Amino acid sequence: MPRFEQNLRIPGPTALPPSVMAAGGRQMINHRGPEFAALLERIVRRMRPFFGTTGDIVLLTAAGTGALEAAVVNVLSPGDRVLAVTVGAFGERFAKVAEVYGADVRRLAFAWGTAATPDAVRAALLEESAVRAVLLTHNETSTGVTNPVAELAATVREIAPDALILVDAISALGAVPFEMDAWGLDLVVTGSQKAWMSAPGMAFAAVAERAWAAMESARMPRFYFDLRRARESAATGQTPWTPAVAVMYQADEGLRLMEEETPAGVFARHAACAAATRAGLRALGFELLADPAHASQTVTAAWVPDDVDWKAFNGEAKRRGLVLAGGQGELKGRIFRVGHLGSVEVEEILGAIAVLEEAALRTGRAVTPGAAVAAAQRAALAELGAPVAAVAGGTPA
Repeated sequence: MPRFEQNLRIPGPTALPPSVMAAGGRQMINHRGPEFAALLERIVRRMRPFFGTTGDIVLLTAAGTGALEAAVVNVLSPGDRVLAVTVGAFGERFAKVAEVYGADVRRLAFAWGTAATPDAVRAALLEESAVRAVLLTHNETSTGVTNPVAELAATVREIAPDALILVDAISALGAVPFEMDAWGLDLVVTGSQKAWMSAPGMAFAAVAERAWAAMESARMPRFYFDLRRARESAATGQTPWTPAVAVMYQADEGLRLMEEETPAGVFARHAACAAATRAGLRALGFELLADPAHASQTVTAAWVPDDVDWKAFNGEAKRRGLVLAGGQGELKGRIFRVGHLGSVEVEEILGAIAVLEEAALRTGRAVTPGAAVAAAQRAALAELGAPVAAVAGGTPA
């Protein structure tokens, strides 16, 4: 038996609440019957407020990358010019999916750790002609940066009003405010294993009328990921192919918990956990990667200092049950990431910071015992609007 309970602090899959785990163990049902139809209806209805849409949401049995592929192939044709706005590894993935299917992809790449800017998007669109679609990443998991999607979308609508806006919202939707309809987005995708507090295996795509219309002339090949089939089946309370029923049970329960907490409560909890994580890491002497103005509420990335033996440091954390994520792409081996999304509570973040503090001490770093945890707690309380003067005798970090 392990000495320490695991504190899973990667940006997905996320830890599951007990009731969600129990829901996944229920007996199977007929996925062509009325009980399944009711399950499907509940999931879609409860998701709409988090997407910020009154439109269609269809379910896919796939990982998030499957949803990215579905977004591309349903509305585009080979040769279509696409502007891919990339700020990290997952923006690059979205662009590569479009390239594989024959789109003429032009990248607008930003330094990893920074967010895309409306001015740069405006300039890129003015330089290009006949842009059929713009690919945006809502939250870049590889860097801990959240793009200003509302502002970017407004710029696209101003300069290229006919362009479709496709958004990878996999790693933050459900944890932060999002307004698909108000922002004029055409197709938005997310995945079950992130903020939705359920296991991997399901993806969700919200589709606006412009995207449905584009599907009638799109010529990229699609069969399993044909969203029109999903829409037709949803009208009868079904999915076109056999769904991951157990994951849907979990998503249903996770959404019930989120509905009970209210969207405002969910967003406030994530903001507090993010503030605690950033403050705790800074107090430990770690430099954060993301531009503070666009720091993610669901994952924080920090540089590995030159004087830190990362293998030894991470080993000390693992031995105490703390599981962190490493860097991806060009940042592999240079950063580590702390996930704070899904069912996460401030107490779990304080526990993670406490473990990192102990790991720092055991590996010879000069830190003051208790200081990082206190900084994290003060930051969380300040984010929640609670008094902080009495906490560790200080003011918010």
